[in-house]
Amino acid sequence: MKRREFITFLGGAAIAWPAAAYAQEPATPVIGFLGSRSAQSDAHLMNWFRRGLSESGYVEGKNVTIEDRWANEQFDRLPALTADLVRGAVTVIATGGGARPALAAKAATATIPIVFTTGTDPVQLGLVSSFSRPGGNATGVYFVVTALGSKRLELLHEMNPKAGTIAFLGNPNSLDAENQSNDIQKAAAAFGLQALILNASSDAAIEAALTNAVRQRAGALIIGADAFFNSRRDLLIRLAARHKIAAIYAQREFADTGGLMSYGTSNPETYFQSGIYAGQVLKGAKPADLPVVQSTRFELVINLKAAAALGLDVPAKLLALADEVIE
Repeated sequence: MKRREFITFLGGAAIAWPAAAYAQEPATPVIGFLGSRSAQSDAHLMNWFRRGLSESGYVEGKNVTIEDRWANEQFDRLPALTADLVRGAVTVIATGGGARPALAAKAATATIPIVFTTGTDPVQLGLVSSFSRPGGNATGVYFVVTALGSKRLELLHEMNPKAGTIAFLGNPNSLDAENQSNDIQKAAAAFGLQALILNASSDAAIEAALTNAVRQRAGALIIGADAFFNSRRDLLIRLAARHKIAAIYAQREFADTGGLMSYGTSNPETYFQSGIYAGQVLKGAKPADLPVVQSTRFELVINLKAAAALGLDVPAKLLALADEVIE
């Protein structure tokens, strides 16, 4: 090769190299997942989140990465965990385990898209401007769990009509603790029942509250809708069985694992929809244009074995209403 031809070749290569570099595949998008509980407790729900992602064509480890951060119910850690995700320049932040992770994400960034799941009204929380037009950088799923206390009381009264006093166990640290307890008291008054409001935010407090419920002759118990109680499922079921008290819960996982009955929305469906929305955002959809999805299906699950252990005959009306009866 002649000297002039060699110089020309080098010049052409210098121009071509950057072009080749820019022609490489774009970086894999990263979803930052922020949860209030733990990776272990929410493993089954994360599987549903991944299934929702796959509906939009995204498979973890193939064309999307998930960076998860878990507060392990230490809510004061949420701001730092969120800041860590923001520093990592994630493409979208998805949240689970109640309103607090969603609020932490909203406070941390006004630019990174957020897909939340919450059982508390997202408009009241300030997460979105409205359900149909969220505005801003957040949208998600409102699974209508905390507003069903009165219906749970009605179902529990049907199950155990002899109970003149119905206890309600709430978490005083919950963002809507007051709303839930007020709802229960109004519903109890409408049925001519006495409502006993109890609070607990630790394992020891749960044990003390249930002992107090029995001492005050509460014949039935409503467990408040709260991420903390969800993570104490085994303890709550065990104590209700020990004290021979009929209890209703907000999530079907309680009835699945030995609790008497549950009434609420489907957590797996909630996370599935969240995954779908996260995938749509990765494809370019703006949260402001994605309406907040609201729960439309509620399920009543009854565990006959638990009812028999309590000496309860499940009324035919409840059996007819139940979406699933566990024998």
